[in-house]
Amino acid sequence: MGYLTAAQRFDAVCVGDVASDVFVRLAEGAVEERTDERGRWLEIPLGAKVPFDRGTTVAAGGSAANAAIALARLNLRVALASFLAHDAIGFDLLGALHGEHVDTRLVHLDEPAHTNRNFVLSYHGHRTILVHHEEFDYHWPHLRPSEVPTWLYLASLGPGASSYHDQIADWLEANPTVQLAFQPGTFQIDAGARRLARLYSRTQLVLCSLADAAAITGAPVADKGALLAAMHELGPSTVVLFDESGGAVSSDGTERLAVPPFPDSSAPLDRTGTGDAFSATLLAAVVQGMPLREALRWPPVNVMSVAHELGSQAGLLHEHDLREHLAEADPGYVVRTW
Repeated sequence: MGYLTAAQRFDAVCVGDVASDVFVRLAEGAVEERTDERGRWLEIPLGAKVPFDRGTTVAAGGSAANAAIALARLNLRVALASFLAHDAIGFDLLGALHGEHVDTRLVHLDEPAHTNRNFVLSYHGHRTILVHHEEFDYHWPHLRPSEVPTWLYLASLGPGASSYHDQIADWLEANPTVQLAFQPGTFQIDAGARRLARLYSRTQLVLCSLADAAAITGAPVADKGALLAAMHELGPSTVVLFDESGGAVSSDGTERLAVPPFPDSSAPLDRTGTGDAFSATLLAAVVQGMPLREALRWPPVNVMSVAHELGSQAGLLHEHDLREHLAEADPGYVVRTW
């Protein structure tokens, strides 16, 4: 699906909103969990001082930044196209990206806005995210010929990015050699598949959770075969659907494959960012020229590693560490025809 090319500066350009993410791991017993017909709920006493175990800040968070850093650690040449404000949070974010060898020449500083900041509450391995999306002046940048990537990786964008999606679709039509990997975010899913039909039909590799695929297509979440078929009907060449454990099913239109979670006996600490880790890691393997069956062995390793750290990036592996995990994996960890 994609290979390194000497003529292009970037293997991938990641597109999406970014934010500073503040993670707080709530103390055991400090809050309560409740389940009803509408789902699971985290209950925090109003007006109380709620203790927490520890916290951490991811200076360059959000799906696009998580993916860009994952790709960079896996030795891809990667750039980020996003929007920041001319403020301290924005400059810290840029510094964090530079430290991870992510090219930021396509990041636009939007003066009137404020850089996004999210607050993530982690409890029993799950997270609740308090989000705020600034209104940026979204516009697609001019890319020099050397900046046109092998892959465009489109991730989550805010509710004000409707016309921006159209600009991206126009650019992709004008650059047919660029391959598109699409990991739809919340507002892209809410917009509906019809509104983003040009992007879905142009996608070579779509990556999302089983639950998100159900929301996009209306197919039942428990029927993986129906979900794969429904996602294919939107136009993507290859569909990969994962669950929170790191297991996944895929289809390239002719063959369906399944990969289990990476064997791990310990409980997860925080699953924030595991979907981004899965998606970016699969793309990294594909860019390196691996067939899908081989490439699918990579993402569950990074999902396992990320889930054992607080925050979305501390557990992201460098390539040599990922390969060491694979070399030591149980013989039963294999991709099977499904």
